[in-house]
Amino acid sequence: MQSTGRVAAMAGTKSAVRWKIFFLMLCLISINYIDRASLSVAMPLISKEFDLTPAMQGLILSGFFWTYAVMQIPGGMLADKYKPRIVIALATVFWGIFQAAAALCTNATSLLLTRFGLGAAEAPIYPAGGKLNAIWMTQYERGRGATLLDGGAPLGAALGAIIITWLITMLGSWRLAFVIAGVGTVLAGYVAWRYIRNTPREHPSVNDDEATYIEQAQASEHRAEPANLSGRSLDFFKYRSVWCMALGWMCFNTVFYGLLTWMPNYLHKVHGFDIKQMGGASFIIFFCGFIGELFGGWVGDKWKAAGGSPNKVMRTLFGIAAVIATASIFSVAYVKSDVVTVVLLSSTLFFLRWCGLYWCIPSILGTRNKVGFLGGVMNLGGNIGGISVPLIVGLIVQTTGSYFLALMFFAAAGVGLFICSTLIDYERKLPV
Repeated sequence: MQSTGRVAAMAGTKSAVRWKIFFLMLCLISINYIDRASLSVAMPLISKEFDLTPAMQGLILSGFFWTYAVMQIPGGMLADKYKPRIVIALATVFWGIFQAAAALCTNATSLLLTRFGLGAAEAPIYPAGGKLNAIWMTQYERGRGATLLDGGAPLGAALGAIIITWLITMLGSWRLAFVIAGVGTVLAGYVAWRYIRNTPREHPSVNDDEATYIEQAQASEHRAEPANLSGRSLDFFKYRSVWCMALGWMCFNTVFYGLLTWMPNYLHKVHGFDIKQMGGASFIIFFCGFIGELFGGWVGDKWKAAGGSPNKVMRTLFGIAAVIATASIFSVAYVKSDVVTVVLLSSTLFFLRWCGLYWCIPSILGTRNKVGFLGGVMNLGGNIGGISVPLIVGLIVQTTGSYFLALMFFAAAGVGLFICSTLIDYERKLPV
């Protein structure tokens, strides 16, 4: 055991490696979203260089999600079978390679192919992260674990807007910016391999107090699992909670990915923002989402620890998030002020990102050997929204010449999020 673990043990306190691992996961997911968001930020330049129509832009922006969605369940099954460490490290390295390869593209077809590769490579990261949450966190810490994991999405989107904009401006080339982002991602994959472990006992910096604390909490949780498990993963689809989990995450991602992929163009076309203004506004909006996500995870864990029932805690938090986010995005369609628009979009993201708590649901519903699979199912549903929303918004904008109906589409998805979130039973582990 390394010195940090020994010192903590001598002091009689638990080491905190589980929180360091999830801080690393926050960084990896942030990098994930920096790489995703890079195309949206650079799209005004790329569309001009490649002479792309709005519909073609939507097709390219959605291309990532096609392979990303298809690989969700296989990615979750890989995490269940081979454990999270190797899956997370290899996924990170390969998506960095595809991110850098986009710099070599000369037309829409080649760019679309690199987005396919990026989507397939990034797919396992969330199911494997959900598996890590089930392995390393206790039931009163998983809300914070889930929102640290998922908090990388708005943080990465915020930083991506700033970092990619800065790189493009400084280097005078979106291609060089993509290469630098890709190389940085490959290095992050190496760091993940060096630090992450599949169980607390395997980690050299975990002291006995932390390992025992996690093991005792999980043993108690495992004793509460149903006695007669079917063992058939497809049996999950017999249960309403699984369908609502996947559909609710699809509605969530419809709003989030809609903003991630089209908001820079919206701010440019409707409000006249240049690339620097887009970068600044996007940072503010998505950083508010990051703060909201951490806040939601903290409230959820504290409320449960204070005795709140899982159904009461989760349904209340998701209900508040869905209602306010829906009202905010609906209102964007009716305001003209640049400042008010940014405030409303910031409000949308702050409350919407409370739903990062959805990443607790696979470990709530699933037994220990099925968490990765359920995470893949949930993210498959979510990324069906990711596939469809850039295309739908692109067609709406091209057909109507306006973003009004696109914003109404996002508001309708917010209503769907509310309905699905309230129909999940957060207190029943499924006998599969």
